Amino acid sequence: MFRNYFKIAWRNIIQKKTFSFINITGLAIGMAAALLLFIVVRYERSYDRAQPDYDRIYRVVTQDKFSDGVTYNSGVPVPTLKHLRAQFPNLTFSAINATYQSAVNVPDEKGGETAFIETTGIFFCEPQFFDLFQTRWLNGNAAVLDAPNTVVLSRSVARKYFKEEEKSLGKMLKLDHGILLKVAGIIEDPVGNTDFPLHVLISMKTIKQNPGLYYYNEECWGCVSSNFQVYVKLPPGISEEMVNKQLVQFSKEQYNRQNRGGTSTKSNTLQPLSDLHFNSRYETFGDHRTSRATLVTLSLIAVFILLMAGINFVNLATVRGITRSKEMGVRKVLGGNRKQIFWQMMGETALLVLIAVLAAFLLAWVALPHIKHIASIQEVLTLANGANLGLLLAIGLIVAFFAGLYPALIFSGFKPASVFNQKVVALKSGGFSVRKVLVVFQFAITQVLMVGTIVAVTQMDFIRKADLGFNKDAILLLNGSTDSVSLARQESFAAALKNVQGVEQLSFQSDAPTSDNNSSTNFAFDHRPDESFQAHLKFADTGYVNTYKMAFLAGGNYSASDTIKEGLINETMAKMLGVKNMKDAVGKTLKIGSSNWNVITGVVKDFKANSLKQEVKPMFITTQKQLYGQVGIKLHASNLNAAKDKIEEVWKQYYPEYAYNAVFLDENIERFYQQDTQLSLLYKIFSGLAILIACLGLYGLVSFMVVQKTKEVGIRKVLGASTPGLVLLLSKEFLVLIGISFLLAAPAAWYMMRTWLDDFVYRIPLHAGFFLAGVGLALLIAFLSVSYKAFRAAMASPVKSLRTE
Repeated sequence: MFRNYFKIAWRNIIQKKTFSFINITGLAIGMAAALLLFIVVRYERSYDRAQPDYDRIYRVVTQDKFSDGVTYNSGVPVPTLKHLRAQFPNLTFSAINATYQSAVNVPDEKGGETAFIETTGIFFCEPQFFDLFQTRWLNGNAAVLDAPNTVVLSRSVARKYFKEEEKSLGKMLKLDHGILLKVAGIIEDPVGNTDFPLHVLISMKTIKQNPGLYYYNEECWGCVSSNFQVYVKLPPGISEEMVNKQLVQFSKEQYNRQNRGGTSTKSNTLQPLSDLHFNSRYETFGDHRTSRATLVTLSLIAVFILLMAGINFVNLATVRGITRSKEMGVRKVLGGNRKQIFWQMMGETALLVLIAVLAAFLLAWVALPHIKHIASIQEVLTLANGANLGLLLAIGLIVAFFAGLYPALIFSGFKPASVFNQKVVALKSGGFSVRKVLVVFQFAITQVLMVGTIVAVTQMDFIRKADLGFNKDAILLLNGSTDSVSLARQESFAAALKNVQGVEQLSFQSDAPTSDNNSSTNFAFDHRPDESFQAHLKFADTGYVNTYKMAFLAGGNYSASDTIKEGLINETMAKMLGVKNMKDAVGKTLKIGSSNWNVITGVVKDFKANSLKQEVKPMFITTQKQLYGQVGIKLHASNLNAAKDKIEEVWKQYYPEYAYNAVFLDENIERFYQQDTQLSLLYKIFSGLAILIACLGLYGLVSFMVVQKTKEVGIRKVLGASTPGLVLLLSKEFLVLIGISFLLAAPAAWYMMRTWLDDFVYRIPLHAGFFLAGVGLALLIAFLSVSYKAFRAAMASPVKSLRTE
């Protein structure tokens, strides 16, 4: 019997090639898309979950409460570690200290050096760190990090420096042109799904012996940097709540005892390791964070696409069944019972779904290498593993059951007399065709995705064209070093750069006006006590304002100096200080931290110091030569590449032992919105897939309607109905369905995109035009999809239509 069912099913697939191709293709695309999205979601949720005791590892973070809000820092003051160990002897603590950027020089066999610039993955680390975080050691063990001037390299970095990791052991490196390090161990490369890219690990005792190079201060309780982070593992029986209660008292005792000054209240608390990858309040060492809301959105899109593919399958299967109604009637007349016909239909559906599953796997396999364009996944993923195959099989079984159930129930329940009279009645639910309900739901999903696409594209276009408060075009950033040798060559290097054709302006600086820098401190204004908010800091020479074309609201630039003497404040700072007339701020004094009083020489127009997801911060710009680790160079836009090449030559002339590391500022700014750009692209792709699948579903439904109304169309033509009138007659029902679907889609799309836009402080208004454009596009697409089939039906000969009895 089963062999017979299989033969019949296969013959039906072969005989109706076009129908089978459309049905299988739509389902395969839906399943492949859902599988890829679930792979992305599962990957993002897997960050650091491979660590043993993942659920018992926490980071100690800092909260600073001011009168106008709370600031969050993933780091703690350096002395916190020693006091935490003394206060909580039963807990395992360890610290890790990242560097923003470090130069590494590797001696070569010819007596020279190869220079590298490492911007990520370089840490000062304690041996205890590996009591919390498991790492595979290829050579050595954690104990080697107990000695000063030792370094452990990852496999890939060891190969980069020494060609082969085995040859690296015992070799020497020079860090930041001042510290000699001995390679004492090799570890396996970190996995891609981690926020701890451990590549160059230097013993913590090394930074303690060179505190001035990295601003490492074991006595300063007011110095908090996200670079210095402390982690703790809680033993069984001790909960996060218990430790947080003790940390409240610990914070009161320690910070009050130090008399740090200022008007904020600082406290420490625990952040679960499971929260690191998703909490945007705190920095991580990884290359990106993903909000849980984004993962929910991706999961919903995957489910919706899968539902649409299933709906499309049901509609087409139902239409296909109508052409086989006489076959079902004959089977019943010859003794076939409902159960047999039911299982035959379910078997045919299962065969189609099986083919679609195989096609979906092939499509996913082809698309998987390109997944990096819609997700922050750079490593090579494997599709053929147990989890992915199990998921695809589960999706296939679910789709086969639910997609086959509806047609099987309908056709197994046909009455022979009705079948031979072609009076096939669709299953009803409350007087409304189930197929119509499915189309409404299908187009509701399509419109949600279309509105999401329109909003996302518009927001990203707004970001690209937003006024940042300075000129970001044709600005080349050279990342250098702040060691004494580098600083001593800056003047001669600057003179050489000014002679390069195409160089208009340049500035030595700590960072560009827009960067990921969030350096801040307590401060006082006009000989008053410390203010109730912090000042964010940027350090640069006198060329900063002209290089970035920043606008003055009052006063002028500060004088040249190697130390802090004068400075500029921004408009937000002035307003928060209660200054109503910007000119009144000029000449006043400001003191940052415990430094001397510095004269304010001018007020600049607000500029965006970070991404547009953050508010403009109160800013103080001043001089401090020892922090100028970057050069910003304004180039003439006519010949950027030639100027860039010449600048590289000058760099190698003045800094031959330093790695050349240059990037354009606008490229840096684009990285702020990498995930949002990917989400926008994702909406475009899946909106297109939704439209394709919805059109296939409409094709199925209009085919069903044309079959049912064949004689009606013939009679209307005989009575004088025009072709356009008949097309409108067959189309208007679907346009009404899309109007109904809009009522469902609009609130869902509004909520989804409002939630996404809430991440941006500067954003477009979510107005009705987006929703009208979505429904208008849906109506147009539906009309084009339906009108083709309707036009063919309207153009058919009425004689042929009336002979269909």
